[in-house]
Amino acid sequence: MDSDAQMTDASREASYHEFVGLLSRSDRIIRRFVSTLLPHGDAVDDVVQETALECWRRFDGFVPTDPDDAAADFGRWACVIARYKAMSWQRDHSRDRLVFREEVMEKIADSGLQYLSRIDDEQRAIEHCLQKLEPDQRRLVLSVHSPGESIAKIASETGENARRLYRQVNTLRQGLFHCVQGRLATETSHG
Repeated sequence: MDSDAQMTDASREASYHEFVGLLSRSDRIIRRFVSTLLPHGDAVDDVVQETALECWRRFDGFVPTDPDDAAADFGRWACVIARYKAMSWQRDHSRDRLVFREEVMEKIADSGLQYLSRIDDEQRAIEHCLQKLEPDQRRLVLSVHSPGESIAKIASETGENARRLYRQVNTLRQGLFHCVQGRLATETSHG
């Protein structure tokens, strides 16, 4: 085997590993999106599988708009493909009683894509606002959502009163809420 063939094989394998990683991170989003468009699990399974195959066929054309957030871009890109696969499935099975009309599927799909975009915006706003907190404040806020962490554990480590820490968490949460709302409002007015 010559070096060009080895480079092509290595490049193809690297591309395949990147694809599998992105697909596995986006699988739940794709499946949830398709399940809003189709009436039953077997159809969802079929369309998700067809979507994965089509995504692989077109993967060399996938270019993330934000390389640091390629998984989110991949999920949106795959959902667009899934939309067309679901519509194709629906056309092929239009004699079934439990199939949406194409116009209804279009509206549901549009709504689902807008929902995914809103979730991405909210996630970025939350991450931005969390980064503005001091590390100990961030740990305190996230402690109630992190396995092995708790306010009681932090209280015993720092010698702080647990009740005081709970009040601090509530204050920090309110601040985060206002920060996220402000960030989303700013993005909406500029975007």
